[in-house]
Amino acid sequence: MSRTARVLTLVAAVVVLAGIAVGYTLHAVDRAARRDRPRAGGPRVSSGAVQLAAAPGDRRMVFRNTAWGPHRDELASVPADHPGGPRTASGVTCLRFHAAAGTGICLRAVHGALQDSYRAVVLDSRLRERRHYALSGIPTRARVSPDGRMAAWTVFVSGDSYAGTDFSTRTSVLDTRTWTLQDSLEKYRIIKDGHAYRAVDANFWGVTFADDDHFYATLATRGRTHLVRGDVRARTVRTLRENVECPSLSPGGTRIAFKKRVPGLPADAPWRLYTLDLGTLRETALAERRNVDDQAVWVDGNTVAYSLPGDYGANLWSVPADGGGRPRRLLDAGLAPAFIGAGPTRSR
Repeated sequence: MSRTARVLTLVAAVVVLAGIAVGYTLHAVDRAARRDRPRAGGPRVSSGAVQLAAAPGDRRMVFRNTAWGPHRDELASVPADHPGGPRTASGVTCLRFHAAAGTGICLRAVHGALQDSYRAVVLDSRLRERRHYALSGIPTRARVSPDGRMAAWTVFVSGDSYAGTDFSTRTSVLDTRTWTLQDSLEKYRIIKDGHAYRAVDANFWGVTFADDDHFYATLATRGRTHLVRGDVRARTVRTLRENVECPSLSPGGTRIAFKKRVPGLPADAPWRLYTLDLGTLRETALAERRNVDDQAVWVDGNTVAYSLPGDYGANLWSVPADGGGRPRRLLDAGLAPAFIGAGPTRSR
């Protein structure tokens, strides 16, 4: 092949490669544009002010909006008694979220040039950042104590699912009054079945606060999960019952909603939703028969809410906490809800 022919071949190859690169770029831009464009038939979402404090008589639900469009992953708000109505988006993005008494905890991604990182952000009642903390893994659970003082979060240090056994978590507890951070519950003293217990495979997740000094959570060790009650000041946890994951304490403090592994179900979808009476340790299977991989939230003293997969990533559902009734879809395209403002607390 002559020198001229080689040059022409090289030029042609460069032109083809450049065309491929331009085509790929245009395709990526178009795909991003379609991703950010509101999908027909989706919920109505508009920008506005979102607060974590409700006016008297106004009860609201604040949650992560997962509808495709410019407000995807932003915290959004709807009236609690009209959750399917138009939602107000805040501009504040979170992967996991919870709030109580004017304090919010937002676990978010920080997008970098080479890779993403994650942080826990403490929010005030107007969603303004108070402080933030670097996270060592992928966000999965978040909770705030009833009076807003304490916050807790869990991340996957390795793995990204609770369904298998090949994962490791880290759960932290923060006092937002003193800014004292307990970076890992694995440093707590474990009392298992009445005896001191130590194990290198201990993992904790799913904190739910009773008050500023006490909480419930899941402990996993040696292939089993346990409900534990924790003491923040004493830095101890005590096991109460096996096969309890992602507990959520009722407003009256008498029951826990949780997900339970049920024998015979598929390994990748092993959970059903239950409640546990803390006085009698009697459990009740709820009417939701689908796999629930979530930490439920109490809507009031009689109803729990949880997320299930949907067309927009996740939908929020609710079901009575006494085992009766039937599941009801609260809203499309949302997860990680917090109910802001006074509501019924009866839990029997």
